Amino acid sequence: MLPGMHVTRNTPDQLIIADTPWVIGILLIFFVLIFVGSGFWIVSDGVWQGWIFAIAGSGMGIIAFGVFVRRMQLILDRPMGTIIIRRRSIFGFSEITHLLSNLSEVKIETTTGSKGRHLFRPTLVLNQGMSTGDHPIIQAYTDSGDSQRVADAVNSWLADAQPDNDHLDSGSPSA
Repeated sequence: MLPGMHVTRNTPDQLIIADTPWVIGILLIFFVLIFVGSGFWIVSDGVWQGWIFAIAGSGMGIIAFGVFVRRMQLILDRPMGTIIIRRRSIFGFSEITHLLSNLSEVKIETTTGSKGRHLFRPTLVLNQGMSTGDHPIIQAYTDSGDSQRVADAVNSWLADAQPDNDHLDSGSPSA
């Protein structure tokens, strides 16, 4: 499975984009295991402060895991007429639903990072309804190409639903 945001389903009826930060999750699990293992090793040598090392280190890792490891799923469903944004972390689950008919496009928001790099995130543009405005799909900005790929995938999927007026019969009426 690819790291970062990627399309998991793309049919005429449904587009699903998911983001599961596997790499950072695995690294944080190793971080916790290293602190717990080191703490136990220190305790096995008779130094009780190893418990503090194990608890404090693993606590920091678990908090970081909760803050940085968030699964996201964007579901655009034509038959249901909905956009669903699901987010899950170890601290909970949230789901936001919008009407698909309110979505005009996905645009890319840009900011400048601390080292002058440009950072991006994909944002839903709802042009009508109670939720009119811009709604980021993910909270964090990134310098990867994922944001553009997501915007292109959604905008292409939306364009595929538009009626094709090029094929209308525009010839003269016949009897």
